[in-house]
Amino acid sequence: MQVRLALLADAANVSREGKLNILGVFDTVFSAQYPTVHPQMQLVLRFTATAPEAGTTHAVDVRFEGEDGQALFRVPVTIAVPTHALGDTLGVDHIIALHNVRLAAPGRYVFRVGIDGVDALVVPLRAEQVVVRH
Repeated sequence: MQVRLALLADAANVSREGKLNILGVFDTVFSAQYPTVHPQMQLVLRFTATAPEAGTTHAVDVRFEGEDGQALFRVPVTIAVPTHALGDTLGVDHIIALHNVRLAAPGRYVFRVGIDGVDALVVPLRAEQVVVRH
């Protein structure tokens, strides 16, 4: 199984018809002061599995890390590959809702996504401080 798409968004869902809907894609958060809390974001993941993987499960581990590589939190999930195969590959969408993500300071953060114990990719998140002028 491989990650085909990974991004942060304000909102996302999968429709009854299986369409992945994404609203407000971003990679930077702005705040006038730190620490700050980002109230809501969604990590949107689309996986591709091969037909022989139909009916299997995979352990996916998402770690949110600061600039120093220190894990700030992790979200372990199990992804089930559908049993029906319409072709050579199967698409599996997964949306992780993240609430009240604390950002201690401006800088670079990453969501590190691993599949079955192997790092697959990182989704970057920058935190920028804005100057408020009156």
